Amino acid sequence: MQRYFINTKLDEDGLFLVEGEDYKHIVRVMRMSEGDRFIAVFNTDEVFESEIVKIEETHLVGKKVSEITNQSELPVNVTIAHGLPKGDKLEYVIQKATELGMSALIPFSAERSIVKWDQKKGKKKAERWNKIAKEAAEQSHRSVIPLIEEPFTLKQLRSSFHEYDAIMMAYEEDAKSGESSNFHRFLNQLKPDSNILVIIGPEGGLSENEVKQFIEDGAVSCGLGPRILRTETAPLYILAAFSYHFELMR
Repeated sequence: MQRYFINTKLDEDGLFLVEGEDYKHIVRVMRMSEGDRFIAVFNTDEVFESEIVKIEETHLVGKKVSEITNQSELPVNVTIAHGLPKGDKLEYVIQKATELGMSALIPFSAERSIVKWDQKKGKKKAERWNKIAKEAAEQSHRSVIPLIEEPFTLKQLRSSFHEYDAIMMAYEEDAKSGESSNFHRFLNQLKPDSNILVIIGPEGGLSENEVKQFIEDGAVSCGLGPRILRTETAPLYILAAFSYHFELMR
């Protein structure tokens, strides 16, 4: 059943409006009619199987039918801080990391980032990133849309560290040297509902200066096994490990 995130509120009779792109998708793409059903996710984190009551020219009226209570969110809140990569790699990361349970993504201008952030085009690009996250959250039956921030500077990223319960940094030099236990220990010391920051470098990796600063600020440096992963693969590997540890093992 198709899932949509609804920005309007339920009234006392359980009715709500669907407008904009979601309305167009339901009516023109999915070709739903009055009486058809879909899943509506509200800002209150409530999820309902809903029915189309009436279709108008610019909106439709839906009505909640039954509440859906199954939990599809990771038991921990994982924010990915990703050094700006080339091309459309970040869009790929946003889509796939959303499917795997990411809570938020912070792109940042790393020392080895080839891409330079264009402030003039930034707002439009950030809107596209958040649209990708919304569509991926709907496809994967999430109850929350991850927040995709506009890029941070290194200083801004470091100043946000106090917001997290734990911080890990994927460092390829650790993998090259055979370090294999830090990530395991990091996972084992976490508790459900923890707020976690995961730092990933761009194509060239994190610089020695960045690594030093992050460790001084409390980050745990971790290797991700014996193989060197691409920048767009590393966050997906980490999120899959979080899912295995907190969902499948428990």
